[in-house]
This record gives sequence, structure tokens and C-alpha cells, in this order.
Amino acid sequence: MSRNPIVPYILIFALGIGLIFFMSLYGLDQKKEIAGQGEDAVTEEAESSAEFDAEAVAQGKCIGCHGGDLSGGMGPGLVGTSLSKEEIKDTIKNGKNAMPPQGITDDAELDAMADYILSLK
Repeated sequence: MSRNPIVPYILIFALGIGLIFFMSLYGLDQKKEIAGQGEDAVTEEAESSAEFDAEAVAQGKCIGCHGGDLSGGMGPGLVGTSLSKEEIKDTIKNGKNAMPPQGITDDAELDAMADYILSLK
């Protein structure tokens, strides 16, 4: 007697559907816990925005184009730049040529970024 080769696939499919169903029920029970984690994340984000680290932002956003030591790569070098503080702030905020806006709109953060870039020698 020959076995039907599709039976194992049907069993795996049924097991997968059942697993998805039970996992979704488990997730419904944790709705309040998940919502509570979001409030903690907002609080942590608010605390971290008070401690703006221009060097960390530069290492996270700038090194992709300006090189690991910010001396140049695909984008121009930032070390010893001839741009003024206002030009740097405007470029970070609004973008220029191939550089897109960086999403930093707070004046204090823009000042910190410009000061950091101007401090590079």
C-alpha cells in the first residue's frame, strides 16, 4: 500500500496554523504589558534627548558618507572644514547637494553638532 506524499505537508500546515492561532491568543493577554513598555520607552527617549551626544550622532549618521574619522569618503571631509557654524547648522537641518537633511531640528542639538564638527582638527 502506498502512502500519499501530501499528508505530511498538510499536517505541518495545520500545525503551523494552530501555532499562529495560539500565539495570537497569548499576545492578546499581554496587551497591557506591551502598552506599558511603550510608556517606558517614551520616558527613556525623553531622558536621552536631554543628554545629546554630538560625537555619538556623528559616529552613527556621518561616518557612512564622510568616512570613519570624518576626514572624507564619498562625502567631503569634515575635519578642518571652512564652513561657518551657521552653514553647518543649515546643511545638517536642510541638507545640501547630495547630503539629505539629518532630522535634527532642535537648535541646541544643531549647535552641539556644529561645535563638534568645528572642533575636529
